[in-house]
Amino acid sequence: MAYQVTTFYHFTRLNCLAEKQSRWQELGDRLGLKGTILLAEEGVNVTIAGESAAIEEMVETMVADLGITSVPQRHSWAKTIPFQRMKVKIKPEIVSLGQPQVNPEKQVGTYVSPQQWNQLLQDPDVVVIDTRNDYEVAIGTFQGAVNPCTKKFRQFPDYVKNNLDQQKNKKVAMFCTGGIRCEKASAYLLEDGFAEVYHLRGGILHYLETIDPEESLWQGECFVFDERVAVQEGLKVGSHALCDGCGYPLSADDHHCPQCGLTVAESNEL
Repeated sequence: MAYQVTTFYHFTRLNCLAEKQSRWQELGDRLGLKGTILLAEEGVNVTIAGESAAIEEMVETMVADLGITSVPQRHSWAKTIPFQRMKVKIKPEIVSLGQPQVNPEKQVGTYVSPQQWNQLLQDPDVVVIDTRNDYEVAIGTFQGAVNPCTKKFRQFPDYVKNNLDQQKNKKVAMFCTGGIRCEKASAYLLEDGFAEVYHLRGGILHYLETIDPEESLWQGECFVFDERVAVQEGLKVGSHALCDGCGYPLSADDHHCPQCGLTVAESNEL
């Protein structure tokens, strides 16, 4: 049996967070779902796994509670549910940038479809930035993308200040796993005075889901924050595993963990 893994996010002003937390936790547990739902005043960020019918019921309830008619979703599959339990958490932000003035409801960059993304990547006048963390970038990214070498998304504003502030009139295109980080990053750049900002709609997951491998400009695998560790073209489960010493993603070719230095054999023994 294969289990469905569904992700989505939605920026919108929310209230009654504790009420939604309790209601969604109870429903998720009753439906046998596992995963993580982050709630904040700025919106919701969801990754859940389980049987398809149960996920459909859960999403329908959440969408109704959010006061919208539908929400773009990414679906993939796993042989086992890649989460230990169901968690509904209230957070200050659904993705932590640490810039309270940034409001993706107010303005975001121009969405670029996966079909249009390749053309943008090959435009010499565009600076393409991977907004993910350095350990994610290490196992896969787009050809020609800039790695900002951040360990946390909250470091992205410092990267902009130190590296991009002199390029506010250049075209900047960004991407991330599912779209939420690059969408918020695009709102930040516009707030900071950048003129022309783009971001990949649906993120890497949507790109891998829809673009033929022969046409793909993606290199490597895409890190995901669950027990699958990484996915590849068609959102098939990738080949990476986590170091038991520090949690860094290791490929089948790694003999030592690049982060903590443990040999793979030592990691497996922990």
